[in-house]
Amino acid sequence: MVVLNYLIQLLFLSLTICFTSILATPTSSKNPAIGSPCKKIYVHKEWRDIKVKDRLSYIAAVKCLMKLPSSNGGKDPSSRFEDFQATHIDLTERVHLVGQFLPWHRHLVNLYSKALRNECGYKGPIPFWDWARDGDSKVPLSASPIFDPVTGFGGSGVPGTYTVPEDTSTIPEPFRYVGCVQTGPFRQGVYTAHLGPGKLVTDHCLIRGVNETWKPMMRSGEIEKQVASTDFETFRIVIDDFTNGIHGIGHAGVGGEMTNFWSAPADPLFYLHHLNLDRMWWQWQQRDPANRLYQISGPTTQGGLIQTTMDFIMDFPRLGRNVTVRDVMDLAKEPNCFTFAY
Repeated sequence: MVVLNYLIQLLFLSLTICFTSILATPTSSKNPAIGSPCKKIYVHKEWRDIKVKDRLSYIAAVKCLMKLPSSNGGKDPSSRFEDFQATHIDLTERVHLVGQFLPWHRHLVNLYSKALRNECGYKGPIPFWDWARDGDSKVPLSASPIFDPVTGFGGSGVPGTYTVPEDTSTIPEPFRYVGCVQTGPFRQGVYTAHLGPGKLVTDHCLIRGVNETWKPMMRSGEIEKQVASTDFETFRIVIDDFTNGIHGIGHAGVGGEMTNFWSAPADPLFYLHHLNLDRMWWQWQQRDPANRLYQISGPTTQGGLIQTTMDFIMDFPRLGRNVTVRDVMDLAKEPNCFTFAY
């Protein structure tokens, strides 16, 4: 009965939001001036702290974005949801293991959040996933509310339901691709990804392989020790490391396509994970705003010598206008306009 009620609610919300998206227009070209004070500050909240009705509404908005046509009208990507994934795939080497990693992903997730609101009518808080709560919990990671089949994003993949493509050139560690998700709103048969794994273009299910071995590294005490640095260079290296760093913990814990350097945004959890990383960065900035609010460092290219500065231009093809690193540093100014409920 609970599942039936959930399906009825989700169907109603999907129809409502899709109807709203017909009436709504994409983000206006008359955007407020970058750097101007925000007229409204949105408060992002942890998934567990959001009302159930808002969780269902958020999921319905994501499904709405998956149904809207791509901004370029092309086959690949085939939807607004995939516009964001395609941008990440195209720019992967330019936005990871570099100084602009955190600023670029901050703006990517903010653009995604705005699309959910402006194009799909979502009105609730934008959620992040604080997986340190799961690290501190006594229950398995797979039992986290984030993986709930009714009010969450569905569970792990089921072995034997997915075959990794023969071309694994951009699919490192294919053993993490356990199988297709069989529960929840993005289960096999309901959601089909068209981009990925890696740089491939293939129709496939949402692939996961929740890995409990990463749970101890998610504990709040372990995270706090890693982000205790006082300079941005040390902080960004600890965060950005996809293999052993904080960035990699959330990806590896979910497993499947979330572990893919390029196509990870095929999983809607990508945005909740990266919003949590952004929360950590904002907390770090706020501990000493006079010195940290506009602190940046790191190479502009992987292994390069030229350092990222406040004037470094970041591009977002398919998604919006270019912005500089400086533009996204202060959340109280346009185009950011959000904060976090800690």
